[in-house]
Amino acid sequence: MSVTSPQLLNATLDALNQVILGKAHTVRLALTCLVAGGHLLLEDLPGMGKTTLAHALAQVCGLAYKRVQFTSDLLPADLIGASIFDPKTTTFHFHQGPLFSQVFLADELNRATPKAQSALLEAMEEKQISVDGKTYPLPQPFFVIATQNPQAQLGTFNLPESQLDRFLLRISLGYPDPAVEREMLAGRNGRQLLAKLQPVLNMEHLRALQQLVPQIKMTDALLDYIQRLIACTRQHERCQVGLSPRGALALVRAAQSWALLQGRSYVLPEDVQAVFVAVAGHRLIGRHEQGEPLARLLLAQVDVVGASRAA
Repeated sequence: MSVTSPQLLNATLDALNQVILGKAHTVRLALTCLVAGGHLLLEDLPGMGKTTLAHALAQVCGLAYKRVQFTSDLLPADLIGASIFDPKTTTFHFHQGPLFSQVFLADELNRATPKAQSALLEAMEEKQISVDGKTYPLPQPFFVIATQNPQAQLGTFNLPESQLDRFLLRISLGYPDPAVEREMLAGRNGRQLLAKLQPVLNMEHLRALQQLVPQIKMTDALLDYIQRLIACTRQHERCQVGLSPRGALALVRAAQSWALLQGRSYVLPEDVQAVFVAVAGHRLIGRHEQGEPLARLLLAQVDVVGASRAA
């Protein structure tokens, strides 16, 4: 079966939606991020299913998964690993830390100090680790999922803009709707369903999908629409800091990945709109509104007229 087969992609999404109930759009965004080769930031209150979503993504794609609980006493070596002296050989041997995994979950990232947070920067950008003058490549694919609690909660450290910019998408699960919550109260447990979740994709499927993302076509008219969006983030009176060139490239890549998961070889304006808030919300700094509300406001300001609706 082809990796772009609608049956295979829909089966992957269906498997995830069996575990994360009532959040189909958010689940599709999470898979979009993985297929695009980016990293994912999940921001929400405790107990919303962030860790379950991360584990489900790894399991449905057949990827090796490791989780670290970030705390205020966490050290960079606890993530990267360390060189340990072997008295028998009188040499140092590097012992890999949990960061050497295909899917790495940084749980409650903003509860660690900036020193521990910074250990992720090289890994996320370069997909490698440098220790004692040596460079160690990370497994491929390498996907960081970080969860963070709202900054108003006790014991949290703000993530700097440079680190936020490393995440392709930021999403939130939010409260379940009443019907889904009733199912949960009646005994439908996502954790129990997770234990039964079987891989649908494998590593070869995922790599093939990631290689296809840059090949998804974008017309000149659609690129014009994206540039108008980017210009709006930089020029709007309510926006203090707009999208950087890296943020603009992230928007293109996320839109291509979203279109691929829709089974198309070209991007529509609707694909850009579907990912814009998740791409821009954590990168924009507004004078009044912040995050998602500001991104939604700017998205509504830019006219789609002229953007092609065909390949």
